Amino acid sequence: MATPGFTLTFEELKSQLAKKQYAPIYLLHGEEGYFIDELVKLFEDILPVEEQAFNLYTMYAPQVSADDVMDACRRYPMMSEYQVVILKEAQVPKIDYLNKLHAYASNPSPSTILVICARGALVKPKDLLAEMKKNKGIVFESNRVKSSNMNNVIATLINSKGLKVDQKSLSMLSDFIGNDLSRMYNEIEKLALVIEPNGMITPEAIERNIGVSKDFNNFELVNAIAQKDSLRVYRIIEYFRANPKNNPPLLTVSQLFKFFSNLLLIHFAKDKSEKALLDELGFKFPWQLNDYRIGIRNYNAFKTIEIISAIRAFDSMSKGVDSRQNEFDLLKTLMFKILSAEGNIVI
Repeated sequence: MATPGFTLTFEELKSQLAKKQYAPIYLLHGEEGYFIDELVKLFEDILPVEEQAFNLYTMYAPQVSADDVMDACRRYPMMSEYQVVILKEAQVPKIDYLNKLHAYASNPSPSTILVICARGALVKPKDLLAEMKKNKGIVFESNRVKSSNMNNVIATLINSKGLKVDQKSLSMLSDFIGNDLSRMYNEIEKLALVIEPNGMITPEAIERNIGVSKDFNNFELVNAIAQKDSLRVYRIIEYFRANPKNNPPLLTVSQLFKFFSNLLLIHFAKDKSEKALLDELGFKFPWQLNDYRIGIRNYNAFKTIEIISAIRAFDSMSKGVDSRQNEFDLLKTLMFKILSAEGNIVI
């Protein structure tokens, strides 16, 4: 049982498990529960189904003592090379609980794989970690994906499924899913079942299989605003008003704020080459700049600053500050302010 390194990424850990390179102890912790859940499935699958009844132990930290865990780890597997002990909810007890496990970690059983899961929180058991580092244990920190990086994560997952995706479809998925990774994987798995290998995920496929409108969504709204297509802007807003469940104004305004904030960065960027702008905005694909190339012609820096101020005012009023208007009425007013901005700012 030899595993190099102490901290691994999700993909690195998956790769090592696929190669049957096992460490004696793993600590899986962090805010993003999806990655931890997926890894737990892989640890469970280390044992064939017929061996799991005798050699797979799932324990819950609030219900068992640290001594109970260590006793289970010191047992010998029955008719199997390994036994797998999974300790869940390790974030619940005080940190002293995990530190007590250092006694086992200092001399772990070569036939036991102990997996400690702290789903939804980071834990720092100093004594345990010190012994894990000495004895080739592995730590995985499961961090939430930042909203600004979600498009890249979705595109990477789609490519890993042998599929392609266009600009509009990627934005539709990102808006609809947010940064809920479990939901993202489920929706993409759903699309992978109905699209041919090497096929393209299109807005039509998303509308048909997931239920997001291909014509009335935040991607189309940003595009219409960039082009100053007022007729299309107001049609989309009215569609949102009629379908509020899938089109919350807060999400729409966050996308608008992101667009105009990035537009302002472009206005003041010294190097406006494609590569420099991709780096500046944290984008991965050149087509992600398309709406910005249009927007920069229609909204100069002063107009952009005025619009960002209007978006901030919307945020305050939508929370009831100096306004009792319906959110969609406020959103419609915001569209007027964006489309008619003259760049009048007070310096």
